[in-house]
Amino acid sequence: MNVFVTGAAGFIGGSIATGLVKAGHQVTGLVRSAEQAAELTALGIKPVVGSLDDSALLSEQARAADAVINAASSDHRGAVEVLLAALKGSNKPFLHTSGSSIVGDASGGKASDTVYYEDQLPEPTVDKAARVAIDNLILAAAKDGVNSAVLCNTLIYGHSLGVKRDSVQLPRLLKQARKSGVVRHVGPGQNIWSNVHIEDVVALYALALTGNTPGSFYFVESGEASFIDMTRAMARALHLGEPEDWPLPAAEAEWGYEMANYGLGSNSRVRGKKARELLGWAPQRTSVLEWIEHEMV
Repeated sequence: MNVFVTGAAGFIGGSIATGLVKAGHQVTGLVRSAEQAAELTALGIKPVVGSLDDSALLSEQARAADAVINAASSDHRGAVEVLLAALKGSNKPFLHTSGSSIVGDASGGKASDTVYYEDQLPEPTVDKAARVAIDNLILAAAKDGVNSAVLCNTLIYGHSLGVKRDSVQLPRLLKQARKSGVVRHVGPGQNIWSNVHIEDVVALYALALTGNTPGSFYFVESGEASFIDMTRAMARALHLGEPEDWPLPAAEAEWGYEMANYGLGSNSRVRGKKARELLGWAPQRTSVLEWIEHEMV
C-alpha cells in the first residue's frame, strides 16, 4: 500500500513508518524540516515537508495515498477535519492516534481500582473533552465512506524503530533522575497505567491497515504497572537509591501541568479486546518492568 503518515519524525509515527517500509509498503511521511526529511529518506521513507496547518498539502497527500495514518497529534482537530474531508467516500483506511489519558483521573499518584473497556468509556474530563470529541468525529466518519479507526495507545515503552526520538512518559522520569540523582514519581506513585511496547504498537497499526472494521475504537495495551514499580525498576537500572515521592506542585514545575497530572500522576487502566479478537493482534513484549531494568538505560 501507499501510506501517508503524519508525524513521521516523531516517536510513534517514525516507528510506524519505518515498520511499514520494512513490511514492503510505500510510505510518505510528513515532517517539519529539511533535516528531518533527510533522516526519513535514509530510512526509505519519502518525506514531505509541511505541518498540520497546511490544509492543501494534507488533502493532496490523503487523496494520493491508499491509506492515511495520523500520528502527529491527538488534539489537532483542523488537520483531522481536512483529512476526513479528503477521504470522504473513498473507503480508504484512516488510522488516528489517540491516547489513554482520555480516561486519566489526575489522582496525584494515588491508586484506583477502576478499569475501562472499549465499549464502556466514561464521560471525558474537561481537560480531555476536546480530544474525545476528535475521536468521536473520526469514528462517525465511517458513515461517510471512510474506513476510520481510533487507536488509543497507553503508556508506550521501548526504543524508536526509526528516528532517534524517545517516547513521552518514562524518558521524563529518567531525565529527572539523571539530573538529580534521585528517581521520583508523582505523589506516592501508586497510580497504575496500562502499557505497550512500541514494536507491538507498530504491529497493530499494520494489521489495522488491512483488517479494520470502519468506525472501530481500539485500546492498545499489553499489561499494566504502577509508577512506583516502574521507578523502582529504574532505580535498580541506574544503581540509585529507593525512589522518592514528589509533591504534585514540584512535579508540575518539572514537567508541566498536563504531564504531571495526566501523563505521570494519573491512573489509566484499560483493557483492549478488539485488537486481539478482530485483528488477531498478539503482543510479544509484555513486561515494562523488565524493559526498564534491562534495556531502557
